[in-house]
Amino acid sequence: MSEKQKVIKRMLEMQHRFIDLEQKGDFSAEEYYDSDGESELARYKREFDELATRLVDMAHEEKGSHR
Repeated sequence: MSEKQKVIKRMLEMQHRFIDLEQKGDFSAEEYYDSDGESELARYKREFDELATRLVDMAHEEKGSHR
C-alpha cells in the first residue's frame, strides 16, 4: 500500500469513528469546533488536519505543482 493510500485509509477510519461518536451523542458539533488543548477532540482535529495537509502536499508532488 502506498503512503498516499495509507493516509487516505487513516482519514476514512477517523471520519467513520467521528460520525459514530457524533451520532451516539458523545459530543456536539459545538464541542468539536470549540475544542482545544489536549482533549480527545483536539488531538483528533490536529491529526486529521496534519493528514489532510500531507495528502495535499503529496498531490502537489505528483503533479509537480506548488502551493
